[in-house]
Amino acid sequence: MRVGIPRALLYYYYIPFWQPFFESLGVEVVISDETNKGILNQGVKESVSEICVPIKIFVGHARSLLKKGVDYIFVPRMVSIYSGEYFCPKFMGLPDLVRHGVKDMDSKILTVSIESKDDDISHYKQYLPLAKQLGVSESQVKEAAKIAGEKWRVFRTINKMGYIIPEAMKMVDTKQRLNLVPKHDRNKIRLGLMGYVYNIYDPFVNMNIIEKLKELDIEFITFDMIEENELRENIKHLKKPLFWTFSNKVLGAGYGMFRNRLVDGVIHITAFGCGPDSFLGKLFEYESDDTEIPFLTVRIDEHTGENHLQTRIEAFVDMLKRKKYRLERRRKVT
Repeated sequence: MRVGIPRALLYYYYIPFWQPFFESLGVEVVISDETNKGILNQGVKESVSEICVPIKIFVGHARSLLKKGVDYIFVPRMVSIYSGEYFCPKFMGLPDLVRHGVKDMDSKILTVSIESKDDDISHYKQYLPLAKQLGVSESQVKEAAKIAGEKWRVFRTINKMGYIIPEAMKMVDTKQRLNLVPKHDRNKIRLGLMGYVYNIYDPFVNMNIIEKLKELDIEFITFDMIEENELRENIKHLKKPLFWTFSNKVLGAGYGMFRNRLVDGVIHITAFGCGPDSFLGKLFEYESDDTEIPFLTVRIDEHTGENHLQTRIEAFVDMLKRKKYRLERRRKVT
């Protein structure tokens, strides 16, 4: 049996769990190709125009998997991973959106509802409904969830050591992490790179911003590198947190970076039409005004051009370098 997993949305957070889970059940996992113009165009074609780009891209990836001849496409219904908070409604309705909105998809959807008390979604009971479809026993599902859960926790440990998610994914089954620990160089510009994992880590979506920052010799930190309790601590002053868990994660990371002056500047990667991000962007603007730490919003959609992004990032980094140089000169004089 072959199960396809779209390389989109929370693939960039949970594939270190989902892939070993299915493989432990003897299932061949087929991951869609990296996002490209063809996948994006297919998603745009089969989605309503008002929906955000990340969902359009997911639809394009799901469609591309059909061409690979998979038996099923895994589309989880992400409901909640924190008490009193939820995922964006588009995530909760994603299996229905794909099943009824994409041609020939009705019989191909493999789904479960994910409701957990925290980030760790490995509790086997959530995956028992898959047993019959996959032709395995409930005890096999339980064992597979245990194996995959252990791998996911190793992945998150590495990620929180300061490695970006793609690096952490590669290091799960190696000992490389024991010898290589990223260290902060105080002489370098350090950025807070804010945004959801599918905007930060899909190089087609963000026009390879991570590689651009590396080429400019810029250090950066993302929300997924920060401990959950720290993220929560940073938003506890709010009378009411946001409704959406991953928005609260990004907000907590941003508050910590601005208020503790952990970075020289903050870049927020956001998708046009994202409701939760309209809140985040405005809150970050307030923090930037209060702390005088520069803030840049990069808003992407299916029409965004790479040259546009390149110019804005380079100009922003150049401004930060000039500011850092002036501050260093003042310190030496005083």
